[in-house]
Amino acid sequence: MEQNLPAAERHVPVLLERCVDLLAPALEGAGEPTGVAEAAPVFVDGTLGMGGHTEAVLERCPQARAIGIDRDPQALALASERLARFGDRFTPVHSVSDDIPAVLAELGLSRAHAILFDLGVSSLQLDELERGFAYRADAPLDMRMDQGEGPTAADVLNTYEPRELERILKEYGEERFARPIVRAIVRRRADEPFTTSGPLVELLHDVVPAASQRSGGHPAKRTFQALRIEVNAELSVWREGLEAALSALAVGGRIVILSYHSLEDRITKRGLAEGATSSAPPDLPFELPEHAPWLRLLVRGAEQADADEVARNPRSASVRLRVAERTRATPDQSQNPSAQHDPAHHHEVSR
Repeated sequence: MEQNLPAAERHVPVLLERCVDLLAPALEGAGEPTGVAEAAPVFVDGTLGMGGHTEAVLERCPQARAIGIDRDPQALALASERLARFGDRFTPVHSVSDDIPAVLAELGLSRAHAILFDLGVSSLQLDELERGFAYRADAPLDMRMDQGEGPTAADVLNTYEPRELERILKEYGEERFARPIVRAIVRRRADEPFTTSGPLVELLHDVVPAASQRSGGHPAKRTFQALRIEVNAELSVWREGLEAALSALAVGGRIVILSYHSLEDRITKRGLAEGATSSAPPDLPFELPEHAPWLRLLVRGAEQADADEVARNPRSASVRLRVAERTRATPDQSQNPSAQHDPAHHHEVSR
């Protein structure tokens, strides 16, 4: 894909209309819960990417303002260009999703009325081959969403102990052939360290049995997913990010989450189910208010893209959508949002 194309031409947002339909009711007539009627309702896009979902929300809800968070500076720059026409209704922030309460506090906001997460690797990262996320061309094994910090995929392959590499491939890639793959990786790196994706893809073609390649797709798919998740600590960031987002969600606010593999979706399902379930001990004769559910699930299970959407946008084939609405405040919301900020987290608010 051409790298000089604008963001709107580089990415087709997944389940765009459905997401906006679910988020809009929380942004229509809502305001910052301070008694100031004219305060704008707040939408947080926790994974801004190319900005397509945020653009649609700002168009549908003209009274809302949006905070767009992304750990990828390149994505922030492209989305900011796309959304410049909205002026001060849009604020880009370089941070990670589990920093939402502190980001809001820095902007003088206490709560968000609608929050969206479109998880996983973005189109930008997949399409720009030098980022190393895709296995279709020989490229540097980087895979960092924020290229300014942290170890690369090559570092993981070249330095991790075999047992740890095997665990990563099994847990994060659900790779059945993790052990022979790791043996081959260890033999290869002893002769020459991994620097680009080509030798790794060639190794995986050789190690993964042909029958599995015919039935299970590209032999590099699961290993690349596992390396990407490890490099970006995606599962721990998402587990903490979901908790932080829910703590920042106003009563009556809605959260929409798009997941693309079972590991992310499992965290989402459990996190939302916990809030939607009574915490009352089973032997209590009645439910105390503090034990009542504080979330209401708005769709049954997880929604998937229909055949038309998948035909238009193949990247929607594996999506699982879950959505919930906050029904009451909880004790964690009484904390000062800025007090929940981890000072080790880097976030830059652009004004």
